[in-house]
Amino acid sequence: MSSSLLQILVLAAIAIFLVIRLRSVLGTRDGFEKPPVAPEPDRREGARPELEVIEGGVDSDIADYVAEGSPAATALAQMKAIEPGFSVREFIEGARAAYEMILMAFEHGDISEIRDLLSDEVAAAFQEVIDERRAQGLDVRAEFLGVREIRIVGAEFSPATALAEITVRFVSEMNFVIRDAEGNVVEGDPNHIRRQKDVWTFERRMGSSDPNWILVATGE
Repeated sequence: MSSSLLQILVLAAIAIFLVIRLRSVLGTRDGFEKPPVAPEPDRREGARPELEVIEGGVDSDIADYVAEGSPAATALAQMKAIEPGFSVREFIEGARAAYEMILMAFEHGDISEIRDLLSDEVAAAFQEVIDERRAQGLDVRAEFLGVREIRIVGAEFSPATALAEITVRFVSEMNFVIRDAEGNVVEGDPNHIRRQKDVWTFERRMGSSDPNWILVATGE
């Protein structure tokens, strides 16, 4: 046997040995396997990791925002039964945007552009404060810095009328100061960030072609 053939046989034996060793360490894969994807962590404090959308099971779109089995959860589920496309998450996103628009329109003294988002009672109450400030010659300067907390604190639904109400608590931060006609500060502090707390109730008839939720009550 020639020396070159002997070398080839030795190299082949070594290659076979290495393949066997690698297979024993790494295992084998048949076909294309996707790498495992870690589940997205639940951001709610104390949330149960087993909550997920399954047929006949827990709807995480509701459970992410209110306690499972609570009256609010029942009401939200009834809303979804009437309007399957309704999303609590999308409602919260819309409420966040509406809160800033409505709050700043009120503080700036002009609610005309957001009038369609207010009930007659809320619009009248806002306008009364605006008119009173204007009559006293007060100048309001406000800068919205963002929502720091938003959560659903209640929900109600009337199957007879399909009328839905969702109450949301907002905690926001803003720079806010009111000056009189002489420029004296009568409320707020231009150098201090003010924490604003509001509890607002939004109303809408589920199944309606109008997607807007209307602000029907305000409080703290």
